[in-house]
Amino acid sequence: MTTTPISRTVMRRVRIMHAVRPFLSGTALASFLFLLAVWGIGREVWVAHVFANMPAASDVTAVTRFFAMAFLNTRFVVQVLTVLAAASLIWGAREVIRTSFVSEQRFA
Repeated sequence: MTTTPISRTVMRRVRIMHAVRPFLSGTALASFLFLLAVWGIGREVWVAHVFANMPAASDVTAVTRFFAMAFLNTRFVVQVLTVLAAASLIWGAREVIRTSFVSEQRFA
């Protein structure tokens, strides 16, 4: 079988798509968004001081109240990044569960 320029072009595109596909999955996108949001929170907030001011972890209501007040009394950028981090974490967990339990046959 001879290789034509068209078949080489088509096969090159197929190889590129095959190589790029794992990076375009929902899990990869959710992970990227989560890391980006957490990085942004780290740039805006001194996280070590937040945990230093936190009440004892055994008092669940005090910890819940502390984080609720910390969220409400921070800047809008941090609130958006926190919501984005939480949403991407939930989305990533959903993607992992969906891909783990759903047996799907893919061809090509």
